[in-house]
Amino acid sequence: MEEWVGKVWHRWITRAAGGSHPQAAVELKTMERPLGIFFRALGGDPGLRVAAATADVHGSRRRWLARVAGSGERIAQARRDSSTLRLPPQIDAFAEPALNRDLYYWLAALAACLDKLPAAGDSDDFWRNQQATQLALASWPGLASRYRRLLAAYLPTRLPLEKLPPEEVDRERAIRQALENPGSVATLPAVPTTAPPYQPVLLWLQWRDDIALATARAGDGGGGESAGGDVKDASKNAHRAERVEAPQDKNGILMFFRAESLLSVAEFLRVNRSVDDDPDQNAEDAAREMEHLSVATPDDGERIASRIRFDLDLPSAAEDDIPMGEGIALPEWDYRKERMQEDHVRLQEMASRHATPMPLPPRLARTARRLHQQFAALQPGRRWLKAQPDGSELDLDAVVRASTDRRCGLHPTEQLHLSLEKRERDLACLVLADLSLSTDTWVSSEARVIDVIRDALLLFGETLRSTGDRFAICGFSSVRRNQVRFHRLKEFAEPFNDTVRGRVLAIRPGYYTRMGAAIRRATQMLAGETASRRILIMLSDGKPNDLDIYDSRYGIEDTRAAVHEARRMGLVPFCLTIDREGGGYLPHLFGATGYAVLRSPEELPLRLPLFYAQLTR
Repeated sequence: MEEWVGKVWHRWITRAAGGSHPQAAVELKTMERPLGIFFRALGGDPGLRVAAATADVHGSRRRWLARVAGSGERIAQARRDSSTLRLPPQIDAFAEPALNRDLYYWLAALAACLDKLPAAGDSDDFWRNQQATQLALASWPGLASRYRRLLAAYLPTRLPLEKLPPEEVDRERAIRQALENPGSVATLPAVPTTAPPYQPVLLWLQWRDDIALATARAGDGGGGESAGGDVKDASKNAHRAERVEAPQDKNGILMFFRAESLLSVAEFLRVNRSVDDDPDQNAEDAAREMEHLSVATPDDGERIASRIRFDLDLPSAAEDDIPMGEGIALPEWDYRKERMQEDHVRLQEMASRHATPMPLPPRLARTARRLHQQFAALQPGRRWLKAQPDGSELDLDAVVRASTDRRCGLHPTEQLHLSLEKRERDLACLVLADLSLSTDTWVSSEARVIDVIRDALLLFGETLRSTGDRFAICGFSSVRRNQVRFHRLKEFAEPFNDTVRGRVLAIRPGYYTRMGAAIRRATQMLAGETASRRILIMLSDGKPNDLDIYDSRYGIEDTRAAVHEARRMGLVPFCLTIDREGGGYLPHLFGATGYAVLRSPEELPLRLPLFYAQLTR
């Protein structure tokens, strides 16, 4: 009864406090894709991704009902850092869903103006938001009506001037003037040092964000992809982080007491007691409610992520694949310095230690026969070429036409023969498969991602046998920049036989995904082909990442640079991914028409040959 009364009271007092309209809420996960398109269409940085902002305690004044209800203490305010545009995971500030949706678009437009503003210097968010608002309204006049509607609905939700202490009235009046006439207020009036901060402005952005800095400091040596395949949702809460010193003493001077050590009747009952190793069922909820995370550096100075993952992932030399040669030095693009770092990466070509010749698995035989029949039409056939200067037979039509022309006094043609020729498809294709640790994820009760990739490569090889096209198959993974592992599963001049099938069946989940180096090596291999049309197909299941700074925008920009290098050499790069978030970053890497996202990984074996047929029309 007490719990029921508490729930009723909470719902009533929260509704009475106001400030939110759950029935009109608009979630970021429904707006992520259109916002990304809108942001880039306005000239925003194409390398930024859209993600959820943190809900922080703002400490400003609230209405007394909100204080009684305990609501409105935290707010997820939009902010922008060097790699991410963070927007509220949900906007329910207005009673109309259209206004909440318009607020998302306005914040995206405001963020797009940041790169066009002069350097920040010592200017604060108050002045920079006015500058950005002026620029947005001047650049895109169509946004003016939307901004005015938002402003008319938002200003009444702020605390009235008569409810504020006299020393804070001038500050609130200046904020309202800055909203109504951007650029008219240079600085905020001074207030006593004991006064709380002003109420956050939902129509503005925070320009300086410590999330990216804290993440970079904590993740410079780690943060690679995990073996799990859970799809990340842009609407999930992020967390602010702070750097703290590692605790020196684990237990201090406390003596721990375990209640179960006491003798009682419970000692003799069959009770399912929890132990310290039992998983906490409420851990996810507890983490979601945390205001910030504390990150401590180990006493030895070594980063935890790199120490654990490096030691656990690498097999012994006796079980690892066989390195071929001393490695190949490749460049890497540093977007921060805007320059190419020559010989920055070492790519090591590997040969599988466990590969043995194997036939096509029986479970794929029926599908392979069907694909072989479908693609047989693409195989070049023989045909007679008429009116040729020489050939194996006479062209009767040409002979009759020449005789008629001679009798009529015209100059007869000398091309009187038939020639039987076979026209070849002048193209070459290289399939580059991501063999990172994330491919060890189970997509069903019977198959993992790596199993799906094996089947796709096998069926692709069987399909191209029927067309006669030249193709190669490679795979890659990485462990930092000094060990990019590259597997050459099939060469261009090599037939697709049991030896190649054995190599494909022997591939295993590797480590991380330094995609730029692998694309550059594949580009070198394709550049050696004389075909007039050369296609590079990338099979991926996630973003570029590695144990070092590659697990950030650095990896995205290096991969993009590698793709542009391939296009400049006349190649056609195309990415086929099973990452459901691929639509957020692949347009920046491969272009709007250079990728495809498969919603179900099981579709990959059948869809790969079909996409190849579309690319080779």
